[in-house]
Amino acid sequence: MPVVVRFVRQLSHDLRNHLNAAELQSAYLKEIAGEAEVKTEVQRLRGMLSELGASLQRLTASLAQVKLTEMPYDALALVEDLQQKVAALRPNEAQTVEWTIDLPEVSLPIDPQLLQQAILELFSNAMQHGRGLGPLRARAEVKDGQFLLELHEPKTNFDRSTEDWGREPFRQVGHGHYGLGLHRARLIIEAHAGRLDARYDAPSSTLVTTVILPTAKPE
Repeated sequence: MPVVVRFVRQLSHDLRNHLNAAELQSAYLKEIAGEAEVKTEVQRLRGMLSELGASLQRLTASLAQVKLTEMPYDALALVEDLQQKVAALRPNEAQTVEWTIDLPEVSLPIDPQLLQQAILELFSNAMQHGRGLGPLRARAEVKDGQFLLELHEPKTNFDRSTEDWGREPFRQVGHGHYGLGLHRARLIIEAHAGRLDARYDAPSSTLVTTVILPTAKPE
């Protein structure tokens, strides 16, 4: 994997250099173009080049080493932040999420931005890929001195193994997606000394994903 990461970074860097040159050339073409229609088409071309460059940057970012900036963060505040961001990310689907929150006053040593990014990836996947009928159920609690966030998602015709869940980048690829989101989420959670577990409950046709994080030690 480190060899693949270095290759993708270098390829992305090289391609973005070419894209930057093409974008500059298109900017020049827009300046010298006389007809309004030509200017419009050149502007559209610049937008396409810019979006391609942004896609390469997102790809590189998804492979970047996880570097945390940790701070004490209230567990309930984290869950409330997630509720708001899930609602902003997918307003229609967010209405079907049933939350159960049973949290004492406890702090988590986390990088809030990165951790929320990882957990939002789990929600996004649950709302998009192979979802069955019924609501998504999310439960947040503290158990045995650890913070647990469980996501229950209805799944139909689920035939994948969960043994290496999030450990197989590039397994599921499609247009604009390269199987890196879940892998990145696992790396972020494990960087927090946490765990990402998944199991499929066949009788209820439910995929259960659990994020487990250590709580802050009392001073």
